Amino acid sequence: MSARSQAALAEAREWIGTPYLHQASAKGFGTDCLGLLRGVWRHLYGREPEVIPSYTADWSEPQGDEALWRAACRHLVAKPLSKEAEGDVLLFRMRHGGVAKHLGLQSACGNAPRFIHAFGNHAVLDSPLSAPWRRRIVARFEFPNEVK
Repeated sequence: MSARSQAALAEAREWIGTPYLHQASAKGFGTDCLGLLRGVWRHLYGREPEVIPSYTADWSEPQGDEALWRAACRHLVAKPLSKEAEGDVLLFRMRHGGVAKHLGLQSACGNAPRFIHAFGNHAVLDSPLSAPWRRRIVARFEFPNEVK
């Protein structure tokens, strides 16, 4: 695991227990899945990757717009789904035919894979990356060594 991935994962672990709060990104106060990733990004690079517009719970779905996937491609380094590593950013499609709109960071690989995420009305947690979750993964990324 790279030093960048180690730092990302260590920071994500610091967010465990932060309550779920839609559109927030404040460690210990409240966050959603995107807010967690933004907080890790700020820790790694010292600033936000881009200005995040307000979004509703169903954002992107009515239009079928893969906004989160495009944003991930702008700022992260895509990698094959089969090349899993701790510290990877995982992008999930929560329902068949829906847009990809959930994020997490892989915290363990091997026989007992896990990921850290903020999920609807739960505090940030380190969950088993069980078969139902694994089926929902549509993209895998790593943090870049440098940002623009």
